[in-house]
Amino acid sequence: MSNQFSQFNLSPALLAKLNHNKFTTPTPVQAAAIPPALEGKDVLATAQTGTGKTLSFLLPIVEMLQNLGARKEANALVLLPTRELAMQVEKAYRSIRPNQNDMVALVVGGMAEGPQLDTIRRGARLIVATPGRLEDYIKRRLVKLETIKLLVFDEVDRMLDMGFQPAIARICAELPKQRQTLCYSATLEGQVRQVAQQYLSNPVRIEIGSVSKPAESVDLRAFEVSKDNKAELLEHLLGQDKGSFLVFVRTKHGADRLARRLSRSGHSATQIHGDRTQSQRNSALRSFTDGKHRVLVATDVAARGIDVKNIGHVVNYDMPKLAEDFVHRVGRTGRASLRGVASTFAMPEERRDLQKIEKTLAIQMKRFRVRPTGTAVA
Repeated sequence: MSNQFSQFNLSPALLAKLNHNKFTTPTPVQAAAIPPALEGKDVLATAQTGTGKTLSFLLPIVEMLQNLGARKEANALVLLPTRELAMQVEKAYRSIRPNQNDMVALVVGGMAEGPQLDTIRRGARLIVATPGRLEDYIKRRLVKLETIKLLVFDEVDRMLDMGFQPAIARICAELPKQRQTLCYSATLEGQVRQVAQQYLSNPVRIEIGSVSKPAESVDLRAFEVSKDNKAELLEHLLGQDKGSFLVFVRTKHGADRLARRLSRSGHSATQIHGDRTQSQRNSALRSFTDGKHRVLVATDVAARGIDVKNIGHVVNYDMPKLAEDFVHRVGRTGRASLRGVASTFAMPEERRDLQKIEKTLAIQMKRFRVRPTGTAVA
């Protein structure tokens, strides 16, 4: 394992960019994934959001583009599940590329096609895309992928959850058979394993940390509460605890309804979900990150890829369906050696679902009963 970026086989120009951005010590996933990727090997890594995955695939991409020399064609493709995550990757690439002429095309839904297609036509070297919009461009013959040499699947488990497997298959059919592929996922279950077997060749296997358990720095609490008392309980916690709140709900309508209620009660709340426009989602995320809104109400799909520092409290307002989703949600707090709190609201009929999550993850949440007033007692 390398403990400095300078120990990797990176160009002086790229190292200078990393130093400028104050990147000096690689995270575990970077230390494990970058060396084999630089050697041209396929990589299959299990790692969660917030572990530094983005740099672990962007550095090999930058090095490859430099080694290929000046070209006006797409040589690298990154596929991701959400617009927000794609925008974060595009921003990170812009900050570390030594050559400003190596353009990146952001190909996502919910944003104007014109600038995306213009950047592709002008010879973008890297395409960062969500599968739906890229598949649309392929069908309309607006993008060609035969010059791609390096493909990255990021958060492939979530892409499959969102039903993107047919789009991924169509995109991969357009790519050269001879290429390098890097694949990142939180788990290797079910369809993810099939994708890895289908599209990767003899990959280097990397497992970073436990993807099956919340961090020790998060206090896990469970509240048995009726459906009618959930909102009251949340307001009670907002009054009792300090810091920002990321609140997970199951549906888009539920997110809108809860954010409106909290706002009416005097709490600064906003929401993010798939039916909001890109500018609305950007605005909501920015205002939450900047602290203008204390509460962000989110659905699972919309929240994937959100990487906001110092979230004090995660609330599972609606129970997650899977233990894996519980880990993803709770992983948004208690980062970087800070303490965090994760509260799960379980209705009486969900008692067994709660116990199943605890058993699967080998965890024990501290139990609270909720009085009819919405206040809780241990």
